[in-house]
Amino acid sequence: MSLARRVIPCLDVAAGRVVKGVNFENLRDMGDPVELARLYFDQGADEITFLDVTATVDERATTYDVVRRTAEEVFIPLTVGGGVRSADDVARLLGVGADKVGVNSAAIARPALVDEIADRFGAQVLVLSLDVKRSRAAESGFVVTTHGGRTETSLDALAWAREAIARGAGELLVNSIDADGTKAGFDLELVALMREVSSVPVIASGGAGALEHFAPAIHAGADAVLAASVFHTGALTVGDVKAALAADGIEVRR
Repeated sequence: MSLARRVIPCLDVAAGRVVKGVNFENLRDMGDPVELARLYFDQGADEITFLDVTATVDERATTYDVVRRTAEEVFIPLTVGGGVRSADDVARLLGVGADKVGVNSAAIARPALVDEIADRFGAQVLVLSLDVKRSRAAESGFVVTTHGGRTETSLDALAWAREAIARGAGELLVNSIDADGTKAGFDLELVALMREVSSVPVIASGGAGALEHFAPAIHAGADAVLAASVFHTGALTVGDVKAALAADGIEVRR
């Protein structure tokens, strides 16, 4: 029996408000995170991902109050990332209602953080968030970035994914910085390459702009598809995406 593919709205949050831009720049206000999370829960979202996109840049903790209020309104898995630097940060997020926690910049700076979180809480809690850019400098053609896509590293994206999985990451959230906010479609090559190296679920992120963009990401190897702008603007609903996937023969949760 095949597993149902998940549809995940993403709430990029800065200063307690949902924001969205193109390639992580020119952010504009899209609304209240708690209200939007409740809307997507009502639409049938499988999970909600909550990313504090400026937490690492500003060197401040994730907004625990917003996480707590969101968790009180939605009864589906809630993944929270942004500014997570220690296992104690994870404990605090789980304590206010998160089900899974995403790590990115801090894990790149100190890979042992992945081991520490996985050992303490289990792989099912740990989502490795990868903000990936195309680069000729990397063997795979892709490097990871930090600080919300602002800082490019020399770390090969596929090599880092393999290492993080070996250390205990239970899921990969693969976001294409090149495609992010463009609404031109997911980076299918990136999704397929991640699928090849990953023994854990892969979430495709970055670039969704139309119904016809979602099924190809699943066919490329994604276990879940994540989007933000198309949901925040009301251009598409979670139900629209699930109906399109089902019409393409892809199993989804009704």
